[in-house]
Amino acid sequence: MESDNIEDYLKEVPPIILFDTPYVREEILTIKASFAGDFERAEKAFEVARDDIHHSFDSGNKQIYINAEEVLKSREGICFAKAHLLASLLRGMGIPCGFCYQKVLRKGTLESGYALHGLNAVYLPEIGWFRVDPRGNKPGIDSRFTTGEEHLAYPIRTELGEIDYNVVLVEPLPSVIKSMKESKDCQHLFSARPADL
Repeated sequence: MESDNIEDYLKEVPPIILFDTPYVREEILTIKASFAGDFERAEKAFEVARDDIHHSFDSGNKQIYINAEEVLKSREGICFAKAHLLASLLRGMGIPCGFCYQKVLRKGTLESGYALHGLNAVYLPEIGWFRVDPRGNKPGIDSRFTTGEEHLAYPIRTELGEIDYNVVLVEPLPSVIKSMKESKDCQHLFSARPADL
């Protein structure tokens, strides 16, 4: 844990993690009206981020969305944006959530180079911290909301230099936000993502 204070994982991080904006607030109210327990609410928020938001690298959408409000409004975003959305929804419901990263091969080959991949860690008192990956499923990727054995988007292949960073951050990584803001479109961002922490 980056911080031992659980309250740090409930804070807004303007302008990226906000939970009192119109679309985010409406989504939170919808989830809270349908589910009473934190586990069920967290699972539904995960499903919204994973299933209801198209992954821009998969859909071919060129626009870059960064904060939770624009991700929900557009229904588009890459892994980092989906992690921002999930954190905003969970923190807005009083469920602690942090940010995690993995170093993965961009296209699965050493020649393609490395890039960071973003996901989340969630805290529930009866379970503790566990990681989930709202990247979005497709053939070959099957991420799930599980509290035991992890079902993340990418199995880490240490023999190929991939790294599973064992830290839960309070805020999104500044280098990630910088690359998202400075890239002209998603095609450029695919190559401009930072390669490591």
